[in-house]
Amino acid sequence: MSTNFRFEALPKQRFDNLLRMSDEELQSRHAKWVEVDAEPGYPCRVSLEDAKIGERVLLVPYTHHDADSPYRASGPIFVREHCETAQPAINEIPKMLHHRLLSVRGYDAMGYLISAEVVQGSELRAIIENVFGNDSVEYIHIHNARPGCFNCAVYRT
Repeated sequence: MSTNFRFEALPKQRFDNLLRMSDEELQSRHAKWVEVDAEPGYPCRVSLEDAKIGERVLLVPYTHHDADSPYRASGPIFVREHCETAQPAINEIPKMLHHRLLSVRGYDAMGYLISAEVVQGSELRAIIENVFGNDSVEYIHIHNARPGCFNCAVYRT
């Protein structure tokens, strides 16, 4: 029996204030604008799409695992200058993940890591179903395996 799941993008509203800041204000928050010079290469965590060459993305530190556990974590993410929050359908895997080597991390209700896999994005569906096959897994975080950056979360539906 397969498990239904839904990918969750970061909400654009969380970054609206940063997207309007000057370069000096961004620098004080350890963030900066970057011009996209390769595709793929700059996955937006709000639109769940790769930014296009010539676009600007905001490189910003982000606490992606705000858990009260030793696994609390943060890291750099990209947010496209002109983006809207993605709302993938149930069981839809964002295209930006298909071509990447990914780290799939399953967490329990207390925010403890209980499963970790590395997989090619083209094989992600099977790994998600396998990880959610463990009833203790409450949610999954998807990271890029090589740079290690957080992409998005996955929840059971």
